[in-house]
Amino acid sequence: MIDHPALKSGHVAVITGAASGIGFATAMRLAKLGMNLHLIDRDEGGLDRALGELEFPNGGMANSWVLDVSDPAALEDVRATVERNGEPIGFLMNNAGIGGGGDVLAPRENWDRVLGVNLFGILNGVQTFAPMMMSAGVPALIVNTGSKQGITTPPGDTAYNVSKAGVKALTEGLEYTLRTTPGCKVKAHLLIPGFVWTRLTARGRVDMPAGAWTADQTVDFAFERIAAGDFYILCPDGETDRALDEKRMAWAMGDIIENRPPLSRWHPDFADAFRASLGEG
Repeated sequence: MIDHPALKSGHVAVITGAASGIGFATAMRLAKLGMNLHLIDRDEGGLDRALGELEFPNGGMANSWVLDVSDPAALEDVRATVERNGEPIGFLMNNAGIGGGGDVLAPRENWDRVLGVNLFGILNGVQTFAPMMMSAGVPALIVNTGSKQGITTPPGDTAYNVSKAGVKALTEGLEYTLRTTPGCKVKAHLLIPGFVWTRLTARGRVDMPAGAWTADQTVDFAFERIAAGDFYILCPDGETDRALDEKRMAWAMGDIIENRPPLSRWHPDFADAFRASLGEG
């Protein structure tokens, strides 16, 4: 487990999307450190199960909050409770996310739903908790969960891609604000998961694919890279290593630099060139 001054017994951790997957795996690790957890999710039953499975061998406790992060007012009760208790927030993880928005011509309500949770939910978390973390003057971490799809933007769920591309830009801007604020000891990190077996990615499947990582593997990797000082936490999985991710991301940026058609990776006129860029001949 990461040894970081922000992650200490008695400090507070706020985690959204905490009922399962990466959020819950993170909560499990922080509970063992004795942190006081505020777990946020829309899934009341999932939160109840999560609370029942947490272990606190070094003190600490957990509160659960059933709310929708797309509503900024809903987070105010959490902030007020943390402020009233007077404990510093050592760790904020804006992790709640959904998919299924559809392509650019999908109904507007789909777009509103996905952007509301994936992008504005993270903005709401940052704007609600970051100011009090910054003013506390103690080391703290903010981790926002992005996606490789926010960088390579594959065709299909364009709404999801847009939301996660926004998270990347938001978190980059957040880290700039933090590092240029005098006396601020808060650091931001962008978590970029690989193929992780979660409720979101299962899509009705029962058995975990051989190439997927578990949420536990992903969280362990994330804390390792935070300890190493990485801002971009680019996670591999059982199918894709960092070298392959880098080639795919470089190709996506090359569409602009080389004036290719957008999403040329999936364009028949560029398919051979893309494969060659991966060293596939």
